[in-house]
Amino acid sequence: MSSRTADDVRKTETIPEWKEQEVAELREFLEGYSSVGIVGVTGIPSRQLQSMRRDLHGEAELRMSRNTLINYALDDVDGGLEDLTEYVGGEIGLIGTNDNPFGLYKQLEASKTPAPINAGEVAPNDIVIPEGDTGVDPGPFVGELQQVGADARIQEGSIQVLSDSTVLEAGGTVSDDLANVLSELGIEPKEVGLDLKAVYSEGVLFEADELAIDVDEYRADVESAAAAARNLSVNSSYPTDRTAGTLLAKAAGEAKSVGLHAAIADEELMPELVAKADAQLRALAALVDDEEALPEELRGVETASADEADAADDEEQGDEETETETEADVDESDDDEDDDDDAGEGLGAMFG
Repeated sequence: MSSRTADDVRKTETIPEWKEQEVAELREFLEGYSSVGIVGVTGIPSRQLQSMRRDLHGEAELRMSRNTLINYALDDVDGGLEDLTEYVGGEIGLIGTNDNPFGLYKQLEASKTPAPINAGEVAPNDIVIPEGDTGVDPGPFVGELQQVGADARIQEGSIQVLSDSTVLEAGGTVSDDLANVLSELGIEPKEVGLDLKAVYSEGVLFEADELAIDVDEYRADVESAAAAARNLSVNSSYPTDRTAGTLLAKAAGEAKSVGLHAAIADEELMPELVAKADAQLRALAALVDDEEALPEELRGVETASADEADAADDEEQGDEETETETEADVDESDDDEDDDDDAGEGLGAMFG
């Protein structure tokens, strides 16, 4: 006698016509988007859920149905979507988008709003009553604050919390007393929104924690890596389409510096070589005590200019090197801007 598993029974049992129609519509929904995910909707009021649907219009679509029918549809669609069945549980819905998973996650997180927490709920994070004036007149409420663990006192005619007070750690269950205190203070310690559990996109299954990245930090890492690669290319004289201009400018500057130092009579160097020789000549003229021995145009040169001339010799050479470096820096800066633009466009396409 053969045995049948629960899955076999589920797949072969007769399904009512309305369920078949629902599964067909769900299958059409799943096939209509490049990225499909499972979102948790626990604790979201119906009115707020409808508002979230409207906000998603044009960018993503939320589809609610029975979990069993969602499982049927996921199993019937080819391409790996059946992997999402392990995330079907509790109050969930399907979400479809043609955006990438990172953009979808970012959008859903940004749409979450603060909400009060009720007695019996589990704290999603540490609940803290902040330091400051509660705005409540002296009365029994100070005792309620102290009872839930807040550092509260009556001062200056009102109830004040003297320091930030953690009244419940993440994972703890909210008591009736704490729920009342938080409500009185207007503290909303949780966020309400569509909680993305997993997304299947282009053959890859992403869980929520894999999508929760800091885009700015990621961008900075990419830009830093690009800058390091450019520096390596320039310092090792390895030409690329991005660094060839910088390398040529650097080589030209070094060649010019050698030409000036060796006094090579090149047409492009002549103006600076003449200026250098003129400065040296004036430095020598300043050392001659007998002005009658000097040509008229060199008479009256101050002695102090001798030291300045020596410095000018070094300074001119330094100026040439600095000028070359500056030109290279400018070229490299332009490349940086181009790379940053390209990187920004790539990250924008990836993360939304």
